[in-house]
Amino acid sequence: MTSIKLTVREKVAYGLGDTGCNFVWQTVMLFLAFFYTDVYGLSPAHMGTMFLLVRVIDAVTDPLMGSIVDRTQSKHGRYRPYLLWMAIPFGGACMLAFYTPDFGETGKIVYAYASYIFLTLMYTAINVPYCAMANALSNDSVERTSLQSYRFALSTTGGLVVATVALPLVDLIGRGDLQKGYLGAMAVMGLIAIALFFVSFANTKERHVPDIEEKQSVWADLKLLAANHQWRVLFIVNIILLTGVVLKGATTMYYVNTVMERPELATMFMIATMIAAIVGATLSSPVFGKYDKPMVYRALIVVSGFVSMLMYMVEPSNVVLIFVIAMVLGVVQNATTPILWSMMSDVVDYEKTRSNRSLGGMVFSTNLFAIKLGIALGGAAVGWILAWSGYVGGAEVQPTEAIKAINLLYTVVPGVMFASLAIFMMFYKLDKQKLIQIKALLELDAKQLTKENKTVHNAQLS
Repeated sequence: MTSIKLTVREKVAYGLGDTGCNFVWQTVMLFLAFFYTDVYGLSPAHMGTMFLLVRVIDAVTDPLMGSIVDRTQSKHGRYRPYLLWMAIPFGGACMLAFYTPDFGETGKIVYAYASYIFLTLMYTAINVPYCAMANALSNDSVERTSLQSYRFALSTTGGLVVATVALPLVDLIGRGDLQKGYLGAMAVMGLIAIALFFVSFANTKERHVPDIEEKQSVWADLKLLAANHQWRVLFIVNIILLTGVVLKGATTMYYVNTVMERPELATMFMIATMIAAIVGATLSSPVFGKYDKPMVYRALIVVSGFVSMLMYMVEPSNVVLIFVIAMVLGVVQNATTPILWSMMSDVVDYEKTRSNRSLGGMVFSTNLFAIKLGIALGGAAVGWILAWSGYVGGAEVQPTEAIKAINLLYTVVPGVMFASLAIFMMFYKLDKQKLIQIKALLELDAKQLTKENKTVHNAQLS
């Protein structure tokens, strides 16, 4: 089996798909919690509970989508066509989530749930096949790490654009009306996302797609994954990681506004951390791609944890030092992201050697569920803790307990969670040597399959 190398154009095109996704999702991560409490009018407790309850739906829809994707056959491939089919619904869903209807208190709660559920369903429908598509573009582990490095550099670039233009767009479109401004800004983001998905679809090609295998139930595939120890490790890691990421991300606006008391720095602060994230993702493959992935990930994630906790020791008035620490954290933490996603592809290959099942869609969909569960836990925790601490949405002065809670949520708590991931990664065994063995087994299976196909073909001719 010849290793499939990708051109820079293909890597960029693949990455642009996640740029489109991030035009929407980064806006959700940075602004949705703040939008719900300070613009839409939800109480923090309602907002936190909604973020968590919606994940119950994902527990069903994520693996179901993975199963559908693994069984898809079309002239455009197995995963790629979903970029074409789901781009417009996803773009529309993001706009609906930031619309504020005049329905009264109960009606607004119902609408918030309905629009947020629709957004998460559309995110699942386009992001599960998009993530799994990386396995179909190349069969080479190092090449996949490079692909993910391009992806997350471009994805974070989308986040940088969001951080740069979102709030100015809200002001420009709304002209003092925040509800109108957020809706208009998200309509622009959604349209750009749709265009980028189309570009990604047009400039990528699936070259490593296994044949459709014997039909098996979704439950049977899930049981196979549950028995895969390496899948379990990454599943747990993604839950904890994203809980910490969202605790930090969702409190960014609160941190700048109430702890630093410098709301005018919000856009600049997010831009600085996004630039750092792009640098980290870009350096990941060229600097660390040749080394053992689990070892590098453990080292970097511990460093990111301690850097996050360090910020708690800094006086909020020391703006320069806060910016420096936040940017260092952005570089280190985002260098880990392509490595983690490349390890998910390695788990797909490992599962193929275990059960002879190609479960790319299931592996990525279940890990996306873990990610969204982490997002929900983080978002819910932010809402509940803000409510417990006495935070009042839109108030000019916040209680001391609320300010302390926000500071901890932005620094120490996610830092502890990041550092703890090194313990779980000690149980991840797909190191460089093991991946060489897996590749050899897959090549042997491919040769055997080719030989069997030739035998059948010759028999049919005779």
